[in-house]
Amino acid sequence: MSCVSRLLPACANRTLVALFLALVTLYGLASVCQASGLLEIAELLAHPEQYDHQDVVVTGKVTNVQLATNRQGQPAYGFLLQDQAGTLKVVSLGQAEVREGDQVIVEGVFSRLRQAGRTIVYNEIKALSVKPINRLNPDLVG
Repeated sequence: MSCVSRLLPACANRTLVALFLALVTLYGLASVCQASGLLEIAELLAHPEQYDHQDVVVTGKVTNVQLATNRQGQPAYGFLLQDQAGTLKVVSLGQAEVREGDQVIVEGVFSRLRQAGRTIVYNEIKALSVKPINRLNPDLVG
């Protein structure tokens, strides 16, 4: 017997259990966002020098996912993170667990400028964590 079924009366139906789990998930997500200081992309773009080399948490829609391998042969990926106000580049090591169109929360280190060979990359987040919001709890997705 799960801890959820012990908390809810025996007569509770699946909808009530799903609602309970959704509320717990949303409450936990809201706590993470508040504790981490969720920023808007517009804020990062307006004041990149203020956030340069700082830990940030942002949310947005994934577009233009690209898979890669770093110099050590490890899998890596990048994508553009968009909201109504702008776009940032996000890069991360590991297997991409995001898809085109996902709404995500990204935690990582913001760089207003990074030089890669002859290329200069502006407004990039090196992600430590990328969590798809629409897949945190399958019961939340219609």
